Amino acid sequence: QVQLVESGGGLVQAGGSLGLSCAASGRTSVIYAMGWFRQAPGKEREFVAAISKSGGSTYYADSVKGRFTISRDNAKNTLYLQMNSLKPEDTAVYYCAARRAVVVVTPSGQYDYWGQGTQVTVSS
Repeated sequence: QVQLVESGGGLVQAGGSLGLSCAASGRTSVIYAMGWFRQAPGKEREFVAAISKSGGSTYYADSVKGRFTISRDNAKNTLYLQMNSLKPEDTAVYYCAARRAVVVVTPSGQYDYWGQGTQVTVSS
């Protein structure tokens, strides 16, 4: 089994920055692609960013492209999301996810493991 634990959420003013981390534990050898998703109140969970095992391939939602950066440190079994130029519409619970397959995908249903989420609130 794999456990994912997010940290780093909080309250920030619009235009500010925040960094999220996701620590993986357990059978981390089965983890390949990883991603970040978010869910705002009353909305469906949506894709934010994803990264391949090597970190050589990254994908972003259009809404965060140029503002967010996903990265990972496999030696530390940790996934990161650096969020800059934050907007009130970025307010959501952010979830870390991992899948047992190599291919990086965006649909949330194709991820096998999920963290409990961390709240990010951007004030205007």
